[in-house]
Amino acid sequence: MNGVTRVEGRAIPLGLRNVDTDIIIPADHLKTVTREGLGAHAFETIRAEPGNVFDDPRYSGAPILIAGDNFGCGSSREHAAWALLDLGIKAVIAPSFSDIFAGNAFKNGIVTVALDPAAVDRLLEIAQDQSLAIDVEALKVTAAGESFTFTLDPFRRECLLKGLDEIGVTLEAEPAIADYEARAPMLGWKPAKPSAERRLGLRFG
Repeated sequence: MNGVTRVEGRAIPLGLRNVDTDIIIPADHLKTVTREGLGAHAFETIRAEPGNVFDDPRYSGAPILIAGDNFGCGSSREHAAWALLDLGIKAVIAPSFSDIFAGNAFKNGIVTVALDPAAVDRLLEIAQDQSLAIDVEALKVTAAGESFTFTLDPFRRECLLKGLDEIGVTLEAEPAIADYEARAPMLGWKPAKPSAERRLGLRFG
Protein backbone atom coordinates (compact mmCIF):
# COMPACT_ATOMS: atom_id res chain seq x y z
CA MET A 1 0.00 0.00 0.00
CA ASN A 2 1.35 3.41 -0.97
CA GLY A 3 1.56 6.19 1.57
CA VAL A 4 -0.95 9.05 1.33
CA THR A 5 0.28 12.50 2.31
CA ARG A 6 -1.92 14.63 0.07
CA VAL A 7 -4.98 14.12 -2.12
CA GLU A 8 -5.63 16.92 -4.59
CA GLY A 9 -7.99 17.45 -7.51
CA ARG A 10 -11.63 17.83 -8.39
CA ALA A 11 -14.22 16.45 -5.99
CA ILE A 12 -17.48 14.74 -6.93
CA PRO A 13 -20.21 16.71 -5.09
CA LEU A 14 -22.56 13.82 -4.33
CA GLY A 15 -23.90 15.31 -1.12
CA LEU A 16 -26.37 12.49 -0.38
CA ARG A 17 -27.01 11.34 3.18
CA ASN A 18 -27.08 7.72 4.34
CA VAL A 19 -25.27 6.34 1.31
CA ASP A 20 -25.08 2.68 2.26
CA THR A 21 -22.70 0.01 1.02
CA ASP A 22 -25.35 -1.43 -1.27
CA ILE A 23 -25.48 1.90 -3.09
CA ILE A 24 -21.69 2.04 -3.24
CA ILE A 25 -21.46 -1.48 -4.68
CA PRO A 26 -24.63 -3.58 -5.18
CA ALA A 27 -24.71 -7.09 -3.73
CA ASP A 28 -24.91 -8.61 -7.21
CA HIS A 29 -21.24 -7.78 -7.70
CA LEU A 30 -19.87 -9.31 -4.49
CA LYS A 31 -19.08 -12.71 -5.95
CA THR A 32 -15.76 -11.56 -7.36
CA VAL A 33 -12.57 -12.54 -5.56
CA THR A 34 -10.54 -9.68 -7.06
CA ARG A 35 -10.76 -5.94 -6.59
CA GLU A 36 -10.39 -5.06 -10.25
CA GLY A 37 -13.47 -4.01 -12.17
CA LEU A 38 -15.67 -3.09 -9.22
CA GLY A 39 -15.43 0.59 -10.06
CA ALA A 40 -17.52 0.01 -13.17
CA HIS A 41 -20.43 -0.98 -10.91
CA ALA A 42 -19.88 1.57 -8.12
CA PHE A 43 -22.95 3.75 -7.46
CA GLU A 44 -24.71 1.81 -10.21
CA THR A 45 -28.22 2.91 -9.29
CA ILE A 46 -27.22 6.57 -9.11
CA ARG A 47 -25.27 6.42 -12.37
CA ALA A 48 -28.34 4.97 -14.08
CA GLU A 49 -30.13 8.30 -13.56
CA PRO A 50 -29.78 10.90 -16.35
CA GLY A 51 -27.64 13.90 -15.43
CA ASN A 52 -25.99 12.30 -12.40
CA VAL A 53 -22.74 13.81 -11.08
CA PHE A 54 -20.68 10.75 -11.96
CA ASP A 55 -21.33 11.36 -15.67
CA ASP A 56 -20.51 15.08 -15.45
CA PRO A 57 -17.27 15.64 -17.39
CA ARG A 58 -16.19 18.25 -14.84
CA TYR A 59 -15.57 15.46 -12.34
CA SER A 60 -13.98 12.93 -14.64
CA GLY A 61 -11.12 11.23 -12.80
CA ALA A 62 -11.87 13.10 -9.56
CA PRO A 63 -9.97 11.54 -6.60
CA ILE A 64 -12.28 13.02 -3.94
CA LEU A 65 -15.93 12.34 -3.14
CA ILE A 66 -18.06 14.67 -1.00
CA ALA A 67 -21.09 13.06 0.61
CA GLY A 68 -23.66 13.65 3.31
CA ASP A 69 -24.00 12.33 6.83
CA ASN A 70 -23.58 8.62 7.70
CA PHE A 71 -21.63 7.61 4.60
CA GLY A 72 -20.93 3.89 4.24
CA CYS A 73 -23.72 2.63 6.50
CA GLY A 74 -25.27 -0.80 5.96
CA SER A 75 -23.28 -4.00 5.59
CA SER A 76 -19.65 -4.59 6.50
CA ARG A 77 -18.59 -5.46 2.93
CA GLU A 78 -15.01 -4.40 2.22
CA HIS A 79 -15.96 -4.43 -1.45
CA ALA A 80 -17.32 -0.91 -0.91
CA ALA A 81 -13.81 0.39 -0.28
CA TRP A 82 -12.45 -1.67 -3.18
CA ALA A 83 -15.08 -0.23 -5.52
CA LEU A 84 -14.21 3.33 -4.51
CA LEU A 85 -10.53 2.70 -5.13
CA ASP A 86 -11.23 1.13 -8.50
CA LEU A 87 -13.34 4.18 -9.34
CA GLY A 88 -10.31 6.35 -8.55
CA ILE A 89 -11.53 7.73 -5.21
CA LYS A 90 -8.70 8.26 -2.72
CA ALA A 91 -10.56 10.35 -0.14
CA VAL A 92 -14.14 10.88 1.03
CA ILE A 93 -15.36 13.99 2.83
CA ALA A 94 -18.59 13.77 4.87
CA PRO A 95 -20.01 14.90 8.21
CA SER A 96 -19.83 11.33 9.53
CA PHE A 97 -19.03 7.77 8.49
CA SER A 98 -20.11 4.29 9.47
CA ASP A 99 -17.44 2.90 11.82
CA ILE A 100 -17.05 -0.31 9.83
CA PHE A 101 -16.76 1.51 6.53
CA ALA A 102 -14.22 3.94 7.99
CA GLY A 103 -12.16 0.95 9.16
CA ASN A 104 -12.32 -0.73 5.77
CA ALA A 105 -11.43 2.53 4.03
CA PHE A 106 -8.40 2.98 6.29
CA LYS A 107 -7.20 -0.56 5.63
CA ASN A 108 -7.28 0.19 1.91
CA GLY A 109 -5.58 3.58 2.10
CA ILE A 110 -8.68 5.74 1.60
CA VAL A 111 -8.71 8.94 3.66
CA THR A 112 -12.01 9.61 5.45
CA VAL A 113 -12.35 13.30 6.33
CA ALA A 114 -15.13 14.13 8.82
CA LEU A 115 -16.10 17.82 8.84
CA ASP A 116 -19.06 19.64 10.33
CA PRO A 117 -22.11 19.92 8.05
CA ALA A 118 -21.57 23.63 7.36
CA ALA A 119 -18.02 22.98 6.13
CA VAL A 120 -19.22 20.10 3.95
CA ASP A 121 -21.95 22.30 2.46
CA ARG A 122 -19.36 24.96 1.64
CA LEU A 123 -17.08 22.42 -0.01
CA LEU A 124 -20.02 21.13 -2.05
CA GLU A 125 -20.40 24.66 -3.42
CA ILE A 126 -16.70 25.10 -4.13
CA ALA A 127 -16.48 21.70 -5.81
CA GLN A 128 -18.85 22.86 -8.54
CA ASP A 129 -16.01 24.63 -10.33
CA GLN A 130 -12.80 24.38 -8.28
CA SER A 131 -10.38 21.77 -6.98
CA LEU A 132 -9.73 20.74 -3.38
CA ALA A 133 -6.61 19.63 -1.54
CA ILE A 134 -6.49 17.33 1.49
CA ASP A 135 -3.26 17.45 3.48
CA VAL A 136 -3.11 14.32 5.63
CA GLU A 137 0.01 15.46 7.47
CA ALA A 138 -1.37 18.91 8.34
CA LEU A 139 -4.94 17.56 8.77
CA LYS A 140 -6.36 20.33 6.64
CA VAL A 141 -8.62 20.71 3.61
CA THR A 142 -7.98 23.77 1.47
CA ALA A 143 -10.11 25.14 -1.37
CA ALA A 144 -10.76 28.57 -2.89
CA GLY A 145 -8.51 30.25 -0.34
CA GLU A 146 -10.39 28.69 2.58
CA SER A 147 -9.18 25.98 4.94
CA PHE A 148 -10.96 23.44 7.11
CA THR A 149 -9.21 21.37 9.78
CA PHE A 150 -10.13 17.79 10.61
CA THR A 151 -8.92 15.06 12.95
CA LEU A 152 -7.72 11.52 12.41
CA ASP A 153 -6.86 8.81 14.87
CA PRO A 154 -3.06 9.25 15.34
CA PHE A 155 -2.37 5.59 14.61
CA ARG A 156 -4.44 5.63 11.42
CA ARG A 157 -2.86 8.90 10.31
CA GLU A 158 0.63 7.47 10.78
CA CYS A 159 -0.30 4.31 8.86
CA LEU A 160 -1.78 6.33 6.00
CA LEU A 161 1.30 8.53 5.77
CA LYS A 162 3.63 5.53 5.74
CA GLY A 163 1.42 3.29 3.64
CA LEU A 164 1.16 0.60 6.30
CA ASP A 165 -1.55 -2.01 6.76
CA GLU A 166 -1.76 -4.47 9.68
CA ILE A 167 0.94 -6.67 8.14
CA GLY A 168 3.16 -3.67 7.52
CA VAL A 169 2.77 -2.53 11.13
CA THR A 170 3.77 -6.01 12.33
CA LEU A 171 6.78 -6.09 10.02
CA GLU A 172 7.99 -2.80 11.48
CA ALA A 173 8.44 -4.70 14.75
CA GLU A 174 10.28 -7.58 13.06
CA PRO A 175 13.68 -6.79 14.65
CA ALA A 176 12.15 -6.80 18.13
CA ILE A 177 10.23 -10.01 17.41
CA ALA A 178 13.36 -11.73 16.07
CA ASP A 179 15.35 -10.58 19.10
CA TYR A 180 12.73 -11.96 21.48
CA GLU A 181 12.59 -15.29 19.68
CA ALA A 182 16.40 -15.53 19.81
CA ARG A 183 16.42 -14.88 23.57
CA ALA A 184 13.33 -16.95 24.42
CA PRO A 185 15.22 -20.25 25.03
CA MET A 186 17.56 -18.49 27.47
CA LEU A 187 14.51 -17.17 29.32
CA GLY A 188 13.22 -20.69 29.77
CA TRP A 189 10.39 -20.36 27.26
CA LYS A 190 9.47 -23.51 25.38
CA PRO A 191 6.70 -23.99 22.83
CA ALA A 192 3.84 -26.10 24.19
CA LYS A 193 3.54 -29.60 22.80
CA PRO A 194 0.26 -30.13 20.95
CA SER A 195 -2.18 -32.67 22.34
CA ALA A 196 -2.86 -35.94 20.53
CA GLU A 197 -6.14 -34.47 19.25
CA ARG A 198 -4.34 -31.36 18.04
CA ARG A 199 -1.66 -33.45 16.33
CA LEU A 200 -4.35 -35.42 14.55
CA GLY A 201 -6.09 -32.21 13.58
CA LEU A 202 -2.88 -30.79 12.18
CA ARG A 203 -2.20 -33.99 10.34
CA PHE A 204 -5.62 -34.89 8.99
CA GLY A 205 -7.77 -31.73 9.45
